Amino acid sequence: MTPGFQHLIRLSDDTGLFEHARRAVVRRQHGYCTDDVARGLVVISREPDPTPELTRLAECYLAFLTHAQDRTGAFRNRLGFDRRWHDRAGIGDWWGRAMWGLGTAAARGCAPWIREEALHAFALGAERRSPHPRAMAFAGLGAAEILRTTSDSTMAAALLTDAAQAVGTPPEDPGWPWPQPYLTYANAALAEVLIAAGDLSGDRSLLGTGLHMLTWLSDIQTRDGRLSAVPAAGWRQGAPRQRYDQQPIEVAALADACAVAARVTGDPAWHEGVRRAAAWFLGANDAGARMWDPDTGGAYDGLTEDGPNLNQGAESTIALISTMQQAGELG
Repeated sequence: MTPGFQHLIRLSDDTGLFEHARRAVVRRQHGYCTDDVARGLVVISREPDPTPELTRLAECYLAFLTHAQDRTGAFRNRLGFDRRWHDRAGIGDWWGRAMWGLGTAAARGCAPWIREEALHAFALGAERRSPHPRAMAFAGLGAAEILRTTSDSTMAAALLTDAAQAVGTPPEDPGWPWPQPYLTYANAALAEVLIAAGDLSGDRSLLGTGLHMLTWLSDIQTRDGRLSAVPAAGWRQGAPRQRYDQQPIEVAALADACAVAARVTGDPAWHEGVRRAAAWFLGANDAGARMWDPDTGGAYDGLTEDGPNLNQGAESTIALISTMQQAGELG
Protein backbone atom coordinates (compact mmCIF):
# COMPACT_ATOMS: atom_id res chain seq x y z
CA MET A 1 0.00 0.00 0.00
CA THR A 2 1.25 3.49 -0.87
CA PRO A 3 0.68 6.40 1.54
CA GLY A 4 -1.93 8.83 0.29
CA PHE A 5 -4.16 11.60 1.58
CA GLN A 6 -6.64 9.52 3.57
CA HIS A 7 -5.36 10.53 7.00
CA LEU A 8 -5.04 14.18 6.00
CA ILE A 9 -8.71 14.06 5.01
CA ARG A 10 -9.51 12.40 8.36
CA LEU A 11 -7.77 15.24 10.22
CA SER A 12 -9.65 17.96 8.32
CA ASP A 13 -13.09 19.51 8.64
CA ASP A 14 -14.83 22.47 7.01
CA THR A 15 -12.67 24.91 9.01
CA GLY A 16 -9.17 23.59 8.54
CA LEU A 17 -6.72 20.89 9.59
CA PHE A 18 -6.49 19.66 13.17
CA GLU A 19 -2.98 19.73 14.57
CA HIS A 20 -2.88 16.63 16.77
CA ALA A 21 -4.22 13.10 16.99
CA ARG A 22 -4.06 10.35 19.63
CA ARG A 23 -3.06 7.42 17.48
CA ALA A 24 -5.24 8.18 14.44
CA VAL A 25 -8.11 9.91 16.28
CA VAL A 26 -8.34 13.69 16.08
CA ARG A 27 -7.76 15.66 19.28
CA ARG A 28 -10.19 18.48 18.70
CA GLN A 29 -9.32 20.20 21.97
CA HIS A 30 -5.94 21.17 20.50
CA GLY A 31 -7.53 22.99 17.58
CA TYR A 32 -5.91 24.10 14.34
CA CYS A 33 -2.72 25.96 13.46
CA THR A 34 -1.66 28.02 10.45
CA ASP A 35 1.64 26.10 10.32
CA ASP A 36 -0.05 22.80 9.48
CA VAL A 37 -2.76 24.23 7.25
CA ALA A 38 -0.04 25.88 5.16
CA ARG A 39 1.88 22.61 4.94
CA GLY A 40 -1.31 20.90 3.84
CA LEU A 41 -1.85 23.46 1.10
CA VAL A 42 1.69 22.84 -0.17
CA VAL A 43 1.24 19.09 -0.65
CA ILE A 44 -2.23 19.36 -2.19
CA SER A 45 -1.04 22.07 -4.59
CA ARG A 46 1.76 19.76 -5.72
CA GLU A 47 -0.71 17.11 -6.88
CA PRO A 48 -0.91 17.19 -10.70
CA ASP A 49 -4.42 15.75 -10.88
CA PRO A 50 -6.18 16.21 -7.52
CA THR A 51 -9.52 14.59 -6.80
CA PRO A 52 -12.58 16.79 -6.15
CA GLU A 53 -12.15 16.04 -2.44
CA LEU A 54 -8.59 17.34 -2.49
CA THR A 55 -9.67 20.43 -4.40
CA ARG A 56 -12.25 21.07 -1.69
CA LEU A 57 -9.52 20.71 0.94
CA ALA A 58 -7.29 23.16 -0.95
CA GLU A 59 -10.12 25.70 -0.94
CA CYS A 60 -10.69 25.08 2.78
CA TYR A 61 -7.01 25.49 3.65
CA LEU A 62 -6.74 28.63 1.52
CA ALA A 63 -9.79 30.11 3.22
CA PHE A 64 -8.20 29.36 6.60
CA LEU A 65 -4.99 31.17 5.65
CA THR A 66 -6.76 34.22 4.30
CA HIS A 67 -8.84 34.34 7.49
CA ALA A 68 -5.65 34.09 9.56
CA GLN A 69 -4.02 36.99 7.71
CA ASP A 70 -4.47 40.56 8.91
CA ARG A 71 -4.35 43.75 6.87
CA THR A 72 -0.59 44.15 7.40
CA GLY A 73 0.23 40.75 5.90
CA ALA A 74 0.95 39.04 9.23
CA PHE A 75 -0.82 35.83 10.31
CA ARG A 76 -2.40 34.43 13.44
CA ASN A 77 -1.33 30.87 14.16
CA ARG A 78 -3.64 29.13 16.64
CA LEU A 79 -7.38 28.72 16.24
CA GLY A 80 -9.41 26.80 18.80
CA PHE A 81 -12.13 24.31 17.97
CA ASP A 82 -14.53 27.07 19.06
CA ARG A 83 -13.21 29.10 16.11
CA ARG A 84 -11.63 31.72 18.35
CA TRP A 85 -8.06 32.83 17.73
CA HIS A 86 -5.71 32.27 20.66
CA ASP A 87 -2.97 34.64 19.53
CA ARG A 88 -2.31 37.87 17.70
CA ALA A 89 -1.03 38.15 14.15
CA GLY A 90 2.73 37.87 13.83
CA ILE A 91 5.62 37.07 11.49
CA GLY A 92 7.13 33.99 13.10
CA ASP A 93 7.61 30.62 11.43
CA TRP A 94 3.87 30.36 10.75
CA TRP A 95 4.05 33.50 8.59
CA GLY A 96 6.85 31.88 6.60
CA ARG A 97 4.95 28.62 6.18
CA ALA A 98 1.78 30.48 5.22
CA MET A 99 3.77 32.26 2.52
CA TRP A 100 5.17 28.93 1.36
CA GLY A 101 1.68 27.49 1.11
CA LEU A 102 0.29 30.55 -0.65
CA GLY A 103 3.20 30.72 -3.09
CA THR A 104 2.82 27.06 -3.97
CA ALA A 105 -0.93 27.42 -4.44
CA ALA A 106 -0.45 30.56 -6.55
CA ALA A 107 1.96 28.70 -8.81
CA ARG A 108 0.47 25.21 -8.88
CA GLY A 109 -3.11 25.47 -7.62
CA CYS A 110 -5.55 23.25 -9.48
CA ALA A 111 -8.13 25.98 -10.16
CA PRO A 112 -7.75 29.56 -11.38
CA TRP A 113 -9.70 31.01 -8.45
CA ILE A 114 -7.36 29.24 -6.03
CA ARG A 115 -4.28 30.57 -7.83
CA GLU A 116 -5.67 34.11 -7.96
CA GLU A 117 -6.72 34.30 -4.31
CA ALA A 118 -3.47 32.71 -3.15
CA LEU A 119 -1.44 35.22 -5.15
CA HIS A 120 -3.43 38.10 -3.66
CA ALA A 121 -2.74 36.91 -0.11
CA PHE A 122 0.90 36.19 -0.95
CA ALA A 123 1.36 39.73 -2.25
CA LEU A 124 0.03 41.17 1.00
CA GLY A 125 2.28 38.92 3.07
CA ALA A 126 5.29 39.74 0.88
CA GLU A 127 5.20 43.29 2.23
CA ARG A 128 6.54 41.93 5.53
CA ARG A 129 9.92 40.55 6.56
CA SER A 130 10.57 38.33 9.57
CA PRO A 131 13.62 38.64 11.84
CA HIS A 132 13.75 34.84 12.05
CA PRO A 133 15.93 33.07 9.42
CA ARG A 134 13.73 29.98 9.22
CA ALA A 135 10.58 32.00 8.75
CA MET A 136 12.31 33.84 5.92
CA ALA A 137 13.53 30.56 4.43
CA PHE A 138 10.01 29.12 4.37
CA ALA A 139 8.67 32.32 2.80
CA GLY A 140 11.49 32.22 0.28
CA LEU A 141 10.43 28.75 -0.82
CA GLY A 142 6.98 30.14 -1.59
CA ALA A 143 8.56 32.99 -3.54
CA ALA A 144 10.64 30.48 -5.51
CA GLU A 145 7.48 28.60 -6.49
CA ILE A 146 6.04 31.79 -7.98
CA LEU A 147 9.27 32.68 -9.78
CA ARG A 148 9.39 29.29 -11.46
CA THR A 149 6.10 30.10 -13.18
CA THR A 150 6.29 33.92 -13.30
CA SER A 151 9.95 34.82 -13.73
CA ASP A 152 9.30 38.58 -13.84
CA SER A 153 7.63 38.78 -10.41
CA THR A 154 9.66 41.52 -8.72
CA MET A 155 7.74 40.98 -5.48
CA ALA A 156 8.72 37.30 -5.31
CA ALA A 157 12.29 37.99 -6.43
CA ALA A 158 12.78 40.59 -3.70
CA LEU A 159 11.44 38.23 -1.03
CA LEU A 160 13.62 35.36 -2.22
CA THR A 161 16.71 37.57 -2.24
CA ASP A 162 15.98 38.77 1.30
CA ALA A 163 15.34 35.18 2.42
CA ALA A 164 18.76 34.08 1.18
CA GLN A 165 20.38 37.03 2.95
CA ALA A 166 18.53 36.18 6.17
CA VAL A 167 19.85 32.61 6.07
CA GLY A 168 23.37 33.90 5.54
CA THR A 169 26.50 32.05 4.41
CA PRO A 170 28.53 29.57 6.43
CA PRO A 171 32.02 30.27 7.78
CA GLU A 172 35.03 28.73 6.09
CA ASP A 173 35.05 25.78 8.46
CA PRO A 174 35.16 22.36 6.76
CA GLY A 175 33.96 20.74 9.97
CA TRP A 176 30.85 22.90 10.25
CA PRO A 177 29.91 24.59 6.94
CA TRP A 178 26.61 25.93 8.27
CA PRO A 179 25.54 29.55 8.84
CA GLN A 180 24.51 28.86 12.45
CA PRO A 181 26.43 27.07 15.24
CA TYR A 182 23.56 24.62 15.71
CA LEU A 183 21.04 22.53 13.80
CA THR A 184 17.44 22.55 14.95
CA TYR A 185 14.47 21.59 12.74
CA ALA A 186 13.69 21.52 9.01
CA ASN A 187 17.39 22.27 8.55
CA ALA A 188 17.51 21.39 4.87
CA ALA A 189 15.09 24.24 4.10
CA LEU A 190 17.93 26.70 4.75
CA ALA A 191 20.11 25.04 2.13
CA GLU A 192 17.17 24.68 -0.25
CA VAL A 193 16.33 28.38 -0.25
CA LEU A 194 19.95 29.26 -1.10
CA ILE A 195 19.90 26.71 -3.93
CA ALA A 196 16.64 28.16 -5.27
CA ALA A 197 17.82 31.76 -4.93
CA GLY A 198 21.13 31.02 -6.63
CA ASP A 199 19.47 29.15 -9.47
CA LEU A 200 16.67 31.63 -10.13
CA SER A 201 18.93 34.70 -9.93
CA GLY A 202 21.81 33.15 -11.87
CA ASP A 203 24.14 33.58 -8.88
CA ARG A 204 26.43 30.57 -9.24
CA SER A 205 28.30 31.33 -6.03
CA LEU A 206 25.10 31.33 -3.98
CA LEU A 207 23.96 28.14 -5.68
CA GLY A 208 27.28 26.50 -4.87
CA THR A 209 27.00 27.54 -1.23
CA GLY A 210 23.55 26.00 -0.94
CA LEU A 211 24.68 22.77 -2.58
CA HIS A 212 27.73 22.57 -0.32
CA MET A 213 25.56 23.04 2.77
CA LEU A 214 23.14 20.37 1.60
CA THR A 215 25.96 17.92 0.82
CA TRP A 216 27.33 18.31 4.34
CA LEU A 217 23.89 18.04 5.94
CA SER A 218 23.09 14.92 3.94
CA ASP A 219 26.46 13.35 4.79
CA ILE A 220 26.18 13.90 8.56
CA GLN A 221 22.66 12.45 8.52
CA THR A 222 23.72 9.24 6.78
CA ARG A 223 24.67 6.29 8.97
CA ASP A 224 25.48 2.89 7.44
CA GLY A 225 23.73 3.92 4.24
CA ARG A 226 20.48 4.96 5.91
CA LEU A 227 19.07 8.29 7.03
CA SER A 228 19.71 9.17 10.67
CA ALA A 229 18.00 12.53 11.10
CA VAL A 230 19.10 15.24 13.52
CA PRO A 231 16.71 14.81 16.48
CA ALA A 232 14.15 17.28 17.78
CA ALA A 233 16.57 18.43 20.49
CA GLY A 234 18.88 19.67 17.74
CA TRP A 235 22.63 19.52 17.62
CA ARG A 236 25.11 22.24 18.57
CA GLN A 237 28.59 22.45 17.11
CA GLY A 238 31.07 20.70 19.39
CA ALA A 239 28.41 19.00 21.51
CA PRO A 240 27.45 15.29 21.59
CA ARG A 241 24.70 14.43 19.16
CA GLN A 242 21.67 12.54 20.41
CA ARG A 243 20.15 9.90 18.16
CA TYR A 244 16.48 10.20 19.16
CA ASP A 245 13.77 11.76 19.01
CA GLN A 246 13.88 11.97 15.17
CA GLN A 247 11.03 13.84 13.53
CA PRO A 248 9.38 13.32 10.12
CA ILE A 249 9.60 17.06 9.35
CA GLU A 250 13.40 16.75 9.16
CA VAL A 251 13.11 13.84 6.74
CA ALA A 252 10.68 15.70 4.47
CA ALA A 253 12.83 18.83 4.43
CA LEU A 254 15.81 16.79 3.27
CA ALA A 255 13.75 15.09 0.55
CA ASP A 256 12.51 18.46 -0.71
CA ALA A 257 15.97 19.99 -0.80
CA CYS A 258 17.57 17.00 -2.54
CA ALA A 259 14.78 16.96 -5.13
CA VAL A 260 15.35 20.65 -5.89
CA ALA A 261 19.11 20.11 -6.07
CA ALA A 262 18.58 17.30 -8.58
CA ARG A 263 16.32 19.45 -10.77
CA VAL A 264 18.62 22.47 -10.64
CA THR A 265 21.88 20.62 -11.30
CA GLY A 266 20.62 17.75 -13.44
CA ASP A 267 22.73 15.46 -11.26
CA PRO A 268 20.84 12.23 -10.47
CA ALA A 269 23.15 11.57 -7.52
CA TRP A 270 20.85 13.82 -5.48
CA HIS A 271 18.05 11.29 -5.99
CA GLU A 272 19.71 9.08 -3.40
CA GLY A 273 18.86 11.61 -0.70
CA VAL A 274 15.20 11.46 -1.69
CA ARG A 275 15.27 7.66 -1.68
CA ARG A 276 16.88 7.54 1.78
CA ALA A 277 14.19 9.87 3.09
CA ALA A 278 11.39 7.69 1.68
CA ALA A 279 13.09 4.57 3.01
CA TRP A 280 13.23 6.13 6.51
CA PHE A 281 9.43 5.97 6.65
CA LEU A 282 9.47 2.38 5.42
CA GLY A 283 11.83 1.14 8.13
CA ALA A 284 15.37 2.01 6.96
CA ASN A 285 16.08 4.06 10.09
CA ASP A 286 18.04 3.72 13.33
CA ALA A 287 15.32 1.64 15.00
CA GLY A 288 14.40 -0.45 11.96
CA ALA A 289 10.79 0.61 12.50
CA ARG A 290 8.12 1.46 9.95
CA MET A 291 7.12 5.09 10.51
CA TRP A 292 3.61 5.06 9.07
CA ASP A 293 0.40 3.12 9.57
CA PRO A 294 -0.87 1.41 6.39
CA ASP A 295 -4.35 1.07 7.92
CA THR A 296 -4.82 4.83 8.37
CA GLY A 297 -2.29 6.37 5.98
CA GLY A 298 -0.93 8.46 8.87
CA ALA A 299 2.72 8.94 9.78
CA TYR A 300 3.96 8.44 13.33
CA ASP A 301 4.97 11.57 15.21
CA GLY A 302 8.56 10.63 16.01
CA LEU A 303 11.17 7.91 16.18
CA THR A 304 12.15 7.25 19.79
CA GLU A 305 14.65 4.84 21.31
CA ASP A 306 11.73 2.51 22.01
CA GLY A 307 10.30 2.76 18.51
CA PRO A 308 7.68 5.00 16.92
CA ASN A 309 5.54 7.51 18.81
CA LEU A 310 2.27 6.07 17.54
CA ASN A 311 0.35 9.34 17.48
CA GLN A 312 -0.37 10.49 13.92
CA GLY A 313 -0.56 14.28 13.83
CA ALA A 314 -0.83 16.64 10.88
CA GLU A 315 2.83 17.68 10.66
CA SER A 316 4.08 14.10 10.50
CA THR A 317 1.46 12.94 8.03
CA ILE A 318 2.15 15.87 5.71
CA ALA A 319 5.87 15.09 5.94
CA LEU A 320 5.12 11.54 4.80
CA ILE A 321 2.98 12.73 1.89
CA SER A 322 5.56 15.31 0.84
CA THR A 323 8.42 12.81 0.92
CA MET A 324 6.49 10.24 -1.09
CA GLN A 325 5.52 12.90 -3.65
CA GLN A 326 9.21 13.64 -4.21
CA ALA A 327 10.10 9.94 -4.35
CA GLY A 328 7.24 9.31 -6.78
CA GLU A 329 8.66 11.83 -9.23
CA LEU A 330 11.85 9.79 -9.51
CA GLY A 331 9.93 7.11 -11.42
